[in-house]
Amino acid sequence: MQDPKREDGSLPGREAVPGREAASGRDAPAWPPGDGAPGVNGVSVDAVLPAAGLGSAGRNPRRIPEATVARLPVYLRSLLEMADAHIVTISSERLAEMAGVNAAKVRKDLSYLGSYGTRGVGYDVQFLLVQINRVLGLTQDWPVVIVGIGNLGHALANYKGFSARGFRIAALVDADRSKVGEVVAGLPVRHLDELPEIATEQTIAIGIVATPAGSAQEVADLLVAAGVTSILNFAPAVISVPRGVSLRKVDLSIELQILSFYQQLRVVAPRVAEA
Repeated sequence: MQDPKREDGSLPGREAVPGREAASGRDAPAWPPGDGAPGVNGVSVDAVLPAAGLGSAGRNPRRIPEATVARLPVYLRSLLEMADAHIVTISSERLAEMAGVNAAKVRKDLSYLGSYGTRGVGYDVQFLLVQINRVLGLTQDWPVVIVGIGNLGHALANYKGFSARGFRIAALVDADRSKVGEVVAGLPVRHLDELPEIATEQTIAIGIVATPAGSAQEVADLLVAAGVTSILNFAPAVISVPRGVSLRKVDLSIELQILSFYQQLRVVAPRVAEA
């Protein structure tokens, strides 16, 4: 019987080498450390990693491009929908449709994980769930501190989706002493002066900045000084961090302004055409 081809056209015994995209940025991610992580949806990670070439005996040395890393959470969300619907396999075309990209890009992205679907069958949903969770580090516990307990800080502290993905809100911090001691989402608000102690006590991995713009840089500096190496900035301000610290920014006002640009085009274009 002829060997089934993978979705990228290669045979199971021959690993297709993805395009050599340079990993951009100082924090381009590689394979996360640590083995023996728990499974996903009942599938053991330790059982899957050797098959994917990611076990401790021979970890894949290729770095994953940042653009691919940015798409992995989108694939993960789509795969979770498939798993909830008890769908066992998924084609690259279907996953691409759900993720809003093309199928070739899906196949290339998944090849960085060592996953190649079988032509005519597709990808095993549970297998992909384990791989993506493992590569994104979602099988680990990441303690998080939220700095700035205003309206946004309250909302973030009460969001249940963080813990479902392994991001445990471990501490809440604010510079306003009138807020200290207030209990939010089951946690007492502590003062900003306690941040170094909190970071050590809770082994904080990620700091979320939810302060006004004028305080954002100072808070980021304090987080870095406390040993926090990953920061998510919700403040409407540009902040800088030293080399070796990962920084991501979420600015809703910028996204609204971009939407405003396209909305304006829809309004103005018909008028120009009529003139």
